[in-house]
Amino acid sequence: MNRNEGLEAVVVEKYAAISSALDERARRLWAAVESRAIGYGGDALVSAATGLARDTIRNGRLEIGRGVAANGRVRRVGGGRPRLTHTQPGLETALERMVDPLTRGDPMSPLRWTCKSRAKLASALSEDGWQVSSTTVGRLLNGLGYRLQAVRKTREGVSNPDRNEQFEYINAAAVRYLRRKQPVISVDTKKKELVGDFKNGGREWQPKGGPEKVLVHDFPGDAVGKAIPYGIYDMARNEAWVSVGRDHDTPEFAVASIRQWWKMMGKRAYPNAKELFITADAGGSNGYRTRAWKLELQKFADDSRLRIRVSHYPPGTSKWNKIEHRLFCHITQNWRGKPLRTFETIVDLIGNTQTTAGLRVKARLDTRAYSTGIEIPKAEMRRLALRPHKFRGEWNYELQPRDLTR
Repeated sequence: MNRNEGLEAVVVEKYAAISSALDERARRLWAAVESRAIGYGGDALVSAATGLARDTIRNGRLEIGRGVAANGRVRRVGGGRPRLTHTQPGLETALERMVDPLTRGDPMSPLRWTCKSRAKLASALSEDGWQVSSTTVGRLLNGLGYRLQAVRKTREGVSNPDRNEQFEYINAAAVRYLRRKQPVISVDTKKKELVGDFKNGGREWQPKGGPEKVLVHDFPGDAVGKAIPYGIYDMARNEAWVSVGRDHDTPEFAVASIRQWWKMMGKRAYPNAKELFITADAGGSNGYRTRAWKLELQKFADDSRLRIRVSHYPPGTSKWNKIEHRLFCHITQNWRGKPLRTFETIVDLIGNTQTTAGLRVKARLDTRAYSTGIEIPKAEMRRLALRPHKFRGEWNYELQPRDLTR
């Protein structure tokens, strides 16, 4: 090893020991001191050992020559590269016009109909003659008060004039039923899920570097089938039943799920029940306009000997249905990050959903086939023991066992 190699090794060792404690100015001055101690060729040797530019070391030696003062500054006044907003006046305005073209008076912006990523914004600005990087674009956007945000579902469309009254009507009825210890259930169909080797949103703990591998694309043709979870949530007992169908989401399937809940959970929990109060959405397989829904409920009332009362939430307010935030959200949380490869997997994941508040869920696969497109004649509807309520009778009605009405 020659002299220069030995000196370089010493400088490398010194720099590795103290570099983490040095700021920009101290690093520059330390490198200059080392260079002066080495003498001829010191700038090149220290630069090779530390990675600092020779100009930086040279500036440090000049600063030492003028006298080092403890002024608390890392750079001299005015030092460093000037901000782009100073060298390119109007850059922030041009950027903001692209990010929010309508409110900034530029409806013809080239980014009006594209995803406004930092890279695309930087590219568009460059095409207009501005010199800016995507990193700088991100810093400028933060300074202007912009943040990455997702679309939020908050608008419910046109509000029905009886919306609030219907909420109060449902709440008052539920309170009366619960006081009399009669069952009150919230029903709905959860989002249908493709069954197969597909990605499921969310993350879970796995060994490092060992995520579960699934198909790249979620093509329906590659699926084993489609799972249709229909849930029944018992408001008083914080319990739920979920029938996982694999055919069609029909009114017959919906009421069959309610029958299963009554057989497996409800009848045992309410042995003296004479009534049942059901709250449901306005549409879907349990919609208030669906004749088959009311016909199937009538059959259930006849078989169970229960007087069934139904109240529907106004159109566009399904998120207020109790089952959405008392059951379905917890199911989604429980199976996050797990591929739903089989129907049995889905049933097991739903059945093992629990919360700290004591939620208990039972689930079962329903393999029956349910026909679609069945038309119910008006004559059949006239034979139902259906009594609409005075307030919004299309949303609020009762079905009694038919032999009790004769």
